[in-house]
Amino acid sequence: MARTGAIQNKIMLLTLVPLILWICAFELVPILRMLVMSFQNSDGQGFTLGQYAKSLSTPLYTQAIWNSLKLALIASVVALAAALVCGYSITRMSETVQSRMLMLSNMTSNFVGVPLAFAYIIMLGNSGAFTMLFRKLGLHSLASFDLYSEKGLLLIYTYYQIPLAILLIYPVFNAIKNDWKEASALLGASGWGFWRYVGLPVMLPGILGTFSMLMANALGAYATAYALMGSNYNLLAIRIAGMVSGDIFPNFQLASALAVLMAIIMLTAMFINEWMSRRSRRNGV
Repeated sequence: MARTGAIQNKIMLLTLVPLILWICAFELVPILRMLVMSFQNSDGQGFTLGQYAKSLSTPLYTQAIWNSLKLALIASVVALAAALVCGYSITRMSETVQSRMLMLSNMTSNFVGVPLAFAYIIMLGNSGAFTMLFRKLGLHSLASFDLYSEKGLLLIYTYYQIPLAILLIYPVFNAIKNDWKEASALLGASGWGFWRYVGLPVMLPGILGTFSMLMANALGAYATAYALMGSNYNLLAIRIAGMVSGDIFPNFQLASALAVLMAIIMLTAMFINEWMSRRSRRNGV
């Protein structure tokens, strides 16, 4: 029996070989290659920190980093706030309605990229359906909304962040037990008091995890921003893509350095989330 179990274990390990090779070929090797290239000169030779120095000192690239961080932060905060309200509202509905709302959120969260940008252009572009309707109704303040601007980009980012945030935050509400609410009410606590001292602290690790996922999702977004703005708005993802395929003279080394900086920003957000989650657990949350 022991020998049969050992053989079965070996067979199961062998089935993982294609997956391991796939991960190495399309994940580990490209990441290592990107790291190596980020420390090379523009001609691909030698070791230098010049690409990082250029990335952090050139106004074009520092502005791209700042714009990406600002856009991701605002969209993530707004989406998280909306998801907290929507997620709680969904939990108060029947199971049938909950499943339908989650299905709708799942479908909406996948409506991103070029189709999403094209849909917004049709609705809110210079000659969009809603723009023309607002003009006929005399709502000139709404009709003058510039979709091809930072505000328009922020609107689109927030739109596709909210369904994802709902899917991530909805299970967190299941950690809140009705018995806790009843016990707090019997002890004289108000509804706000329950959420302030019990509900939100229990949900804090999940909220922080959702926020870090939203930040990473917004920072790495490229297709939607490029389809809407092209190169007219300075974002880190657009700058990296331009150096790889869009410019006349590609600069893979500088693009790799910028990509590493983006990865560092994402990892920093995840590290802060993990640190705060552990701290909240140590404090008895």
